[in-house]
Amino acid sequence: MMRFILPLVIFLILSVFLYKGLGRDTREVPSPLVGKAAPAFVLPQLYEPTKKFSPQEMLGKVWLMNVWASWCGACKDEHPLLLELSRQNIVPIVCLDYKDKAEDGQMTLNKAGNPYTLVIADA
Repeated sequence: MMRFILPLVIFLILSVFLYKGLGRDTREVPSPLVGKAAPAFVLPQLYEPTKKFSPQEMLGKVWLMNVWASWCGACKDEHPLLLELSRQNIVPIVCLDYKDKAEDGQMTLNKAGNPYTLVIADA
């Protein structure tokens, strides 16, 4: 009798974990940053470096910040999705061009299409 109890207990515990896992919405990506204020910074715009951008300008608005670079493979993969999101005009998309040469970032966005409302450089 005891030899059946341990496997049964293990099976029940695994069943509970599987049941909870199947009940989750896989489209929901939990993030500790949702609903939190963006960190304070002031960075130059990519196309007009004399103009600056700060998250304070977007205070009280919903917006998406995407970290991007012309050399980034994953960024190229997600680019069509961002273009589609931009076409739908659901939310303004601000881009942080990360560790990139300004000329490379501008050239890549001009070629592939620029889905961003604003592009800032990491100075």
